Amino acid sequence: MLHYALAAFDACSEFAQTVLVLAPDDNHFDGRRFGTLRFAVRRCGGPSRHASVLGGLQALTEFGAQDSDWVLVHDAARPGITPELIRTLVGALRDDPVGGILALPVADTLKREQTATGKRELTALAAIGATESRDGLWQAQTPQMFRLGMLRHALEDALAAGAEVTDEASAIERIGHAPKLVRGSLRNFKVTYPEDFALAEAFLGTARSA
Repeated sequence: MLHYALAAFDACSEFAQTVLVLAPDDNHFDGRRFGTLRFAVRRCGGPSRHASVLGGLQALTEFGAQDSDWVLVHDAARPGITPELIRTLVGALRDDPVGGILALPVADTLKREQTATGKRELTALAAIGATESRDGLWQAQTPQMFRLGMLRHALEDALAAGAEVTDEASAIERIGHAPKLVRGSLRNFKVTYPEDFALAEAFLGTARSA
């Protein structure tokens, strides 16, 4: 999965640098398996996505990136990203004062699970507590694209306040901005559950044979 994600960014020669953020104790990564793909490895990952992205931003600064530079944050668990999708995002946002994300309008009817604690339970059997309106709802994807300085400020502010942010856009929203939604693709889904691997292989296998 990581190879596909890195290859998509490597194909976009307009990027000055791609940083792969790993956990300090990651013993599985072997850069020799990635051939001539252009990227730098930094073992600055933290206990959360929030902390890992902050580490990645610091790494980009060490490479010479400025606060005014655009930065794109992508989940390695989304191997279906393509150079075309990346360039669509960049083209739509390059002149925007804030930035934005790839996303898809929600197509399914949404059900809220009925639980005693209010916490999400990943069980095979659960009761429906409510049906939620899907009007105006979008499913967030990555990459998410913002100015480096603005994103760092938003993440640091949330961290200082003890606020939980689940993606970069929510941190930007928290400080009063309205990121744009740029239509993404179903193939750019996040591999989360065991059965997702077969679906990812189907997408990527089709891409290889095209």
